[in-house]
Amino acid sequence: MIVVLKNDVTQEQIDHLLDKTAKLGLKPHISKGVKRTVIGFIGPEDVLRVTPLEVFPGVEQVIPVLAPYKLVSREFKNDSSVVQINEKISFGGKKIPIIAGPCSVESKDGIRSIAQKVKESGATILRGGAFKPRTSPYEFQGLGEEGLKYLSAAGKEFGLATITEVMDSRDIGLICKYVDILQIGARNMQNFSLLKEVGKIEKPVVLKRGMSATIKEWLMSAEYILSNGNFNVILCERGIRTYETATRNTLDINAVAVVKQLSHLPIMVDPSHATGKWNLVESASKASVAAGCDGLMLEVHDNPENAFSDGPQSLLPETFSAVMAMLKNIAAAVSREI
Repeated sequence: MIVVLKNDVTQEQIDHLLDKTAKLGLKPHISKGVKRTVIGFIGPEDVLRVTPLEVFPGVEQVIPVLAPYKLVSREFKNDSSVVQINEKISFGGKKIPIIAGPCSVESKDGIRSIAQKVKESGATILRGGAFKPRTSPYEFQGLGEEGLKYLSAAGKEFGLATITEVMDSRDIGLICKYVDILQIGARNMQNFSLLKEVGKIEKPVVLKRGMSATIKEWLMSAEYILSNGNFNVILCERGIRTYETATRNTLDINAVAVVKQLSHLPIMVDPSHATGKWNLVESASKASVAAGCDGLMLEVHDNPENAFSDGPQSLLPETFSAVMAMLKNIAAAVSREI
């Protein structure tokens, strides 16, 4: 339920409302705009239905939220959210940030080399996995904290923000020491205990869509993070599993438009995982920007043939540079910037 407060509402009236609703078991989420203050209340629906919040002093209007994902929905917040990474980088504005780098942090020199090259081509965020979820337990699982140190050092040297995947809630504190953005991978989209824990931190979180998840399930997963207090969530479409075998996954380009209608959260696209083939990444990237995505995540590697993971979908640095040049033209055509 959304409570819209009057222009002249006093802090005393707000405190009174919050005190009364807390006793009813309702959890408030306050959003202060230029003209209006709005409070979204989450809690037992029977309480929300029978409690006449309209009678409280300072309340102008009470609006029920019909969507199952309350805080994520446009009903709660009609204006599109902008997730700020640092002073120069944000998701949801006119400029489209590009995340680039290898699937895995393989060595200190390797991540440094890639960082320098993607920075020169226009990327602003460096990616690299330190803890890798692999289908086989015998494949490379990542360098752990050593990899985080390499990623952090390369990012700082070349002025890039950093992102890595978190798989275990026990690693959140460690990862937060080294990177700017946490990523929840497709396999963990419905790891609700992990979602709750990243909801308790302030760092931005990229939430990837599950391999067979519906958009509703995806948004409900985001709701877990927001309901625990962290509104710095960026959704990421990375392709879904269908009957098609020509590509690794099927890029659901519709998801960009659908999510923007249903939710205020920014949405980015990962064309590398969506296609699984480096020579399809450019086309999928251009389509994503044209569709209105708020960011891209591209895998780049100096030597894809010998990559520890995801070599077939990784771009060479020179190919990445050419793709970036094309994307700038597409972005300009839809009044955005790369």
